[in-house]
Amino acid sequence: SINGTVKLLGGAAERGERFDAAVVGEPTNPEAIGDSIKVGRRGSLSGTVTVVGRQGHVAYPHLAQNPIPQVMRLAQALIATPLDAGNDRFQPSNLELVSLDVGNPSWNVIPREARARFNIRFNDRWSRDTLEAELSRRLREAAGNEIEWSLTLESPSSDSFLTRDDALIGTLSDAIEAVVGRRPGLSTSGGTSDARFIKDHCPVVEFGLVGQTMHQIDERVAVADLETLTRVYEAFLVRWFETAAR
Repeated sequence: SINGTVKLLGGAAERGERFDAAVVGEPTNPEAIGDSIKVGRRGSLSGTVTVVGRQGHVAYPHLAQNPIPQVMRLAQALIATPLDAGNDRFQPSNLELVSLDVGNPSWNVIPREARARFNIRFNDRWSRDTLEAELSRRLREAAGNEIEWSLTLESPSSDSFLTRDDALIGTLSDAIEAVVGRRPGLSTSGGTSDARFIKDHCPVVEFGLVGQTMHQIDERVAVADLETLTRVYEAFLVRWFETAAR
């Protein structure tokens, strides 16, 4: 997102290169090669809620203001109500707390600040601006006049997108069916990928390996799946360029 795909695409555009379509090799199949093609993705937004209290000694809590219970209260307000129920294009949006931090190595000190970090995977019912407004509303209501807080959203974020290119989706689906004997489903589930950058240059879909051990120790794939995927890519390329030559 910094020195990789974004710069490669930007450099190609500066040289006047244009692309008709792209296939990203992210693992898209939950059980077996041919399960699904990703034709879109939810957006991603990360943020931090910071609560400022008053540092003090644990033996004299009346002279301090502990921000930890307060940040827990605000964190609960963020997750208490689902953002939405999804729609026919995307699964529901979800906000996940990923860290509660104070950075306090002491046993006898009430810290001054506490932070809650989160990530949201959101569908096309939301944008960065509307999410910021909704998060701020929830935090204001939970904080009232009792909690001093701030909300920081990370940049860059990514919006949701949906690919509607019938030629690209159809050609890849035909290739998959020819190799594995069944037609893939179309999905927008899961995380995000470099497709979020490529979509600004050309239509993009994703099709890759079975993703059952992603981000785990001993992440692995079956060699047979690599060989099957190679045949699918070859079948797709043959069909794509045969069509383009007509």
